[in-house]
Amino acid sequence: MLTITDNEIRSLGISPETCMEWIRTSFSLKNRSILPPKISIHLHESDFFNTMPCLLPGEFDMFSVKVVSRIKSQKPALKSMMQLYRASTGELLAMMEADWITAMRTGAVAALATETLECPGAGVYSFMGLGSTAFATMECLAGHLAGKPCEIRLLRYKDQAERFAERFSGRGFDFRIVGSAEELIRDADVVISCITRTDELICPDERIFRPGVLVVPVHTRGFQNCDTVFDKVFADDTGHVSGFANFGKFRKFGELGDVLDGLVPGREDGRERILSYNIGLGLHDACFAYRILGLMEERESCPANI
Repeated sequence: MLTITDNEIRSLGISPETCMEWIRTSFSLKNRSILPPKISIHLHESDFFNTMPCLLPGEFDMFSVKVVSRIKSQKPALKSMMQLYRASTGELLAMMEADWITAMRTGAVAALATETLECPGAGVYSFMGLGSTAFATMECLAGHLAGKPCEIRLLRYKDQAERFAERFSGRGFDFRIVGSAEELIRDADVVISCITRTDELICPDERIFRPGVLVVPVHTRGFQNCDTVFDKVFADDTGHVSGFANFGKFRKFGELGDVLDGLVPGREDGRERILSYNIGLGLHDACFAYRILGLMEERESCPANI
C-alpha cells in the first residue's frame, strides 16, 4: 500500500489544463460509474464529516472513498483523505491526502461550468470567497480567459482580494475590488461564489442579477432566492441536489454532464439567467486519484499496477 501526501501530489506539477482534461473525462464516465450521494454527518455548529464513495467503470478496477472533515478546532479547518482499492480483489492500494485534489477538481468543475454555460460575449467575472477553491477556479479558468478583454471583480474581505489580484497579476486581467455583494453582482456576467458557510442570502434582491448571468455557487450557499426565478438550474448530479428545499420548484433542471454530452440543451439564448450547482462528486475525486496514483507509480517504479 502506498501513502501519498499532498506535497508529493503537488510535486508532480499537474497543470490546470490537465485538471480540465481529467474533469471532462470524469463527466463522460458518470453514467457507467456507481456514485451514491455523499453522506454528511453534522456535529455541533458548522463541523461535519462527509463520506464520498465511488466505483469507477470496470476497466479502471478501482473503488475509492473520500472523507472530508470541517472541524473548527483543526488546522486547517477543512481536510480530506482518500482510500483507493482494487475493486476486483478489495486490496487497499493507497492512502492519499486529498486537499489538492479537492481544490483543483472543484475549481476545474466550476471553470468547466463557466465555459459551458456563460452568456456569449461575457466580460465581467465576479468572485467571492477568495480562498484555495477560488484560486483553483481562476487557475483553471485562466486559459479560457487568456487574451479576452475582461474585468475580474473581487469582493473585499480582509486582505484576500489584494492577495488574489497579486497572484494573477501580469496575466492581462483587469482586477476591480468592491466592498459589497451588490457591487459584485450588479452587471456581472458570471458570479462565482466559493464561500464555505453563510446562513443568509448573498443578494436578497434577485433583480440585481442581470439578464444572461451565470451564477456558480461552488459550495451551494447563499443563492436560494435564485432557485425559483432563474430560467435554468444545472448540477453535477441529480441525486446530490434532489434534497434541496426548492428542487421541485426549478423552472428547468439538467445535469452538466448531459449538456457536455449533447443530451440536453445548456444555454439557449443570451438572456437566460442560469444557476449551476457544482456540488463536488466522488467521481471527480476518483478520476483524479486514479491518474495521480499512476503518475506516482511511474515516478517511483512501484510494483503495484492497476
